[in-house]
Amino acid sequence: MNVFIGYIFLGLSLSAPIGPINAAQLDKGIRGGFLHAWLVGLGAISADIIYMLLVYFGVIHLLDAPFVRAFLWLFGFFVLVYTGVESIKSAGMITASEMRDSEASLAKSYLAGFLMSLFNPLSILFWLGIYGSILAKAVSEYPLQQLLIYSGAIILGILLWDVCMAAASSVFRKLLTARVLKAISVLSGLSLVAFGFYFGVQAVRMLFFH
Repeated sequence: MNVFIGYIFLGLSLSAPIGPINAAQLDKGIRGGFLHAWLVGLGAISADIIYMLLVYFGVIHLLDAPFVRAFLWLFGFFVLVYTGVESIKSAGMITASEMRDSEASLAKSYLAGFLMSLFNPLSILFWLGIYGSILAKAVSEYPLQQLLIYSGAIILGILLWDVCMAAASSVFRKLLTARVLKAISVLSGLSLVAFGFYFGVQAVRMLFFH
């Protein structure tokens, strides 16, 4: 049980650092409430599970090819910059009525989180490094059933963090004024654009200076 709880805390600590997903969750939560923010996180977790499976089956090494990684950096750049710019452009349109009744599609929120995580090369490096090392250790010590339980504990930790982020953003939405919410939305958008440009720089370095 102690090991299980340890892996839950590992999942929590992996999700806590501020990154594109947290910024997107905050923005979606302010606009659409708890469910939209949570679905961004759920989309990201779906991509994480795909990477966990790729690590488990050893396929992820194919994604380590420079051309493939450059493509992922580039696609991540477009996804993040587009999402960030849209967030900044629509920040001025946040009104009391929009905050009470968002018409945004739930599927769109899920897809945004999924694409951000799926085309994030840092996810590949992260799951290869962290989960790969856990897997290497666990395979030699635990049976498959236990390995699946511990993998589930990591996912559970990430889910718990997503619920916390979604709850926090929906509380902001109810307590803060429209002007403050607009400022947070712009900052979230700028954060996404900054992450996007970081991805773009990495893509250029990979393509032309590697």
